[in-house]
Amino acid sequence: MAEEPSHEAGEAEVFDPFPSSGEDRQRQKRVPDTPQTRSPTYRLAFADADFLTREEMRGVRLQLELAKPEIGLDEAGILSTVVLFGGARIPEPGKPALSARNAVQARNLAAASRYYEEARRFAQAASRHSQDLYEGREFVIVTGGGPGIMEAGNRGAADVGAKSIALNIILPHEQAPNLYATPELCFNFHYFAIRKMHFLLRAKAMAIFPGGFGTMDEMFEALTLVQTGRMARIPILLFGEPFWRKVVDFQALAEAGTIAPEDMDLITFVDTAEEGWQAIARFYAFEDPA
Repeated sequence: MAEEPSHEAGEAEVFDPFPSSGEDRQRQKRVPDTPQTRSPTYRLAFADADFLTREEMRGVRLQLELAKPEIGLDEAGILSTVVLFGGARIPEPGKPALSARNAVQARNLAAASRYYEEARRFAQAASRHSQDLYEGREFVIVTGGGPGIMEAGNRGAADVGAKSIALNIILPHEQAPNLYATPELCFNFHYFAIRKMHFLLRAKAMAIFPGGFGTMDEMFEALTLVQTGRMARIPILLFGEPFWRKVVDFQALAEAGTIAPEDMDLITFVDTAEEGWQAIARFYAFEDPA
């Protein structure tokens, strides 16, 4: 006699009298091959890639991109994150800046490579804190999943045996996630807007290193949401004060009256991994910063 399937104490088996969508998808593969079954109209709507990528289905695709990472992060038990942004073109110290177009860019990117190391050490500190106090569920590093500073963030988490999240996006040039991101926490996006939502939905802090348009886009979006009260205040750390003071004249905005003087307090300038993590520790009143 076959044994009854065992269940953990208190675990109830969910009874569903209807076939699942997965079962019906498998059944459709076994239907007779006829002109009718070969017609695209006969495909199950949710299993029809051509149908799902139609212009009229954009709203559904937006929902899917919001839901899939949310479900994945929930199932992984991720409660909060530390967002780490920065230039994809900044190389690891000692390695050439492959994106440099001239000698000036090469020198500047080589000098900026120290931020790769600071980002890596900052991610180590956040990840140790996450593991030591929260079993890797709070203050989890999340990056854009690409090279440069993003790679450094995922790498720092991997250095201390911690998981980290990568939110990658399809770009005109081929881009694969860096090899340090946790594979089961690596997500791919078509829509920048939904990707940006996922960066902020669990964010308890944001560490922003020197970067380009993408980095600034993410920074100003977060600043706007906090400034307008649409998002709870979190530490927003700008690594490399000389860089940021040069490329964005925040003080000029305040003097022009286009931002309030107190809006400057939304930003904390830091230069090292230790300064950055200590700023987060002060904000959340950690007794023993990593």
